[in-house]
Amino acid sequence: MFKTARFRAIAGIALAGAMALGVTACSGGSDAEGGGSAEGDVTTIGFVAVGPEGGWRTANEKNIQDSFSKENGFDLKYAPATNGDQNSQITAFTSFIDEGVDAILLSATEATGWESVLERAKEAEIPVVLLDRGIEPNDTELYTSRIAPDNVGISASAAEWANEQFPEGANYVVLEGPPGLSVVNDRNKGWDETIDPNFTKLESQSANWSTEEAKSVFETILKANNNNVQLVFAQNDEMGLGAALAVEEAGLKPGTDVKIITIDGTKAALEALAAGRLSFVAEYNPLFGDTAIEVVDAALAGETVESEIVVPSVTFDSPEAATEALPDRAF
Repeated sequence: MFKTARFRAIAGIALAGAMALGVTACSGGSDAEGGGSAEGDVTTIGFVAVGPEGGWRTANEKNIQDSFSKENGFDLKYAPATNGDQNSQITAFTSFIDEGVDAILLSATEATGWESVLERAKEAEIPVVLLDRGIEPNDTELYTSRIAPDNVGISASAAEWANEQFPEGANYVVLEGPPGLSVVNDRNKGWDETIDPNFTKLESQSANWSTEEAKSVFETILKANNNNVQLVFAQNDEMGLGAALAVEEAGLKPGTDVKIITIDGTKAALEALAAGRLSFVAEYNPLFGDTAIEVVDAALAGETVESEIVVPSVTFDSPEAATEALPDRAF
């Protein structure tokens, strides 16, 4: 875990009970000694992935691929979505069932619409592990476990920081990810339940995790409000960096005139925090491949697995903390 000058830990407690987590936030790969049901066996894993979506997703999917490697006893079949299309994910998921893989890892592009294929996987006795994003309705009978950082807790910690920074309240804007994702819903939930009532929400708009789209959206919002915006809650780093660009183009100073909160904790965001362009960065730890191996191995061995496993994360609230963390930042 990072040794920072000043950070707050986000709880890493499984909602349904405790399970040992094999995650090291400073490691880019897996130290797992192997998978498979017996020595010499190869465990076949279908990975229904999101694909290219920014720095966090790249780090997460690389970590999963590195962890479920041939050296560790796995044959990982990687199937990224086509342009974020859920139908392509459902097609890949169905193909993995038909192939008879040992287990399926799913990072869903959409929260709903999974019941049918999850029922098929259950009938085929193929364990399904959700990575990062949840599903709706959240029927834990249809999957083995979900492994993810705590979106509600992370966004609540961001709101707590905002409350401390603006005891008399402030005008703020939320830059969201794509509508309908469980990640977006949870980040809104944690923020909305925690932010003090004396804050005024001017706008809440999707910028689709994109730096360029966030820059364009926030430029429009600044103009519409005569630059009277003190705070941005960006639900990922890329959108926060786009907001910083918009603030600069408006002749204002990000981090001073407009404080910007982001979630993910990529190297680019910590560099921006160290430079004073961002104000608060909450890590959404992407490195949980070892934990996924533990879950898959336990499920295939017929052992009980917790339905919800929370990956520990930390937050950074000063340039000094970001500067200290940067040398060890692996994503």
